[in-house]
Amino acid sequence: MAEIAVITTVRDRLEHLAAMRRGLAGQRLIRGPREIEHVVVRMGGADPWPSLPEGPPVVGVEMVLASGGVGPRLPLASARNAGAAATSADLLIFLDVDCIPCPELIERYRWMAQQAGGLLAGPVGYLPEAINGACVDPAELARLAVPHPARPVPDDGVLVPECRYELFWSLSFAIRRADFAALGGFCEDYVGYGGEDTDLAFTARRLGMPFSWVGGAWAWHQYHPIEDPPRSHLADIVENAQVFRRRWGIWPMKGWLRAFADEGLIEWDSTGDTLRLLTTAENAS
Repeated sequence: MAEIAVITTVRDRLEHLAAMRRGLAGQRLIRGPREIEHVVVRMGGADPWPSLPEGPPVVGVEMVLASGGVGPRLPLASARNAGAAATSADLLIFLDVDCIPCPELIERYRWMAQQAGGLLAGPVGYLPEAINGACVDPAELARLAVPHPARPVPDDGVLVPECRYELFWSLSFAIRRADFAALGGFCEDYVGYGGEDTDLAFTARRLGMPFSWVGGAWAWHQYHPIEDPPRSHLADIVENAQVFRRRWGIWPMKGWLRAFADEGLIEWDSTGDTLRLLTTAENAS
């Protein structure tokens, strides 16, 4: 039985998944690779199973999607929960498909999970477009990766407690199975993109569960084009923001909502309860 499970949700992005797998194969482990399994949750899209590079044993999970797996809507909350349910590992490491783990990521998360419970998040470094999925040389990736400017970067091996739970993100984090169960997993009222990770963090705060940054547990984020604001996820973000408001009494994702409002895509009262998607006719007027 694996002690640690790395859980990855995926739709398409097979080159990113292959680079992640090569990063997992290069982990510097104290007690050997047999203690690790890779839970890959497919949310429709291209079939990833025939082309997976060598790495930890794979547990494949297929999500049944009402839409047939087309369009931008991703069942991220339910897919992550399905990944957690597919393993009996004591430590769950959630790693987005566009992230390459540094060689020490698993050991750093494992060590810190033994010292502290709750949510454990490592720093993220963003790679330039010129780096393709075939390059997983750790020294080169570490040199080129640019840390996120709004997140702490602790020294290697240092655990830094965080009281700003709104900074939590789910692209790279670890949690003990018992703590994940105490949180109830990700709230599946969120369907599609946005809000589910902040909700998980706010649940942890309400329960008095700690949130900490793990120095040196780097995830290197592979380049892909992004929208800012993410207009292709507009409907999901509006719906999920409404769910978050009902559950927590405040608006999440305010930067995106403000940008959508400025573009005339939504009607939003930042101090009240109004948030609605405007029709095409209204947008054109």
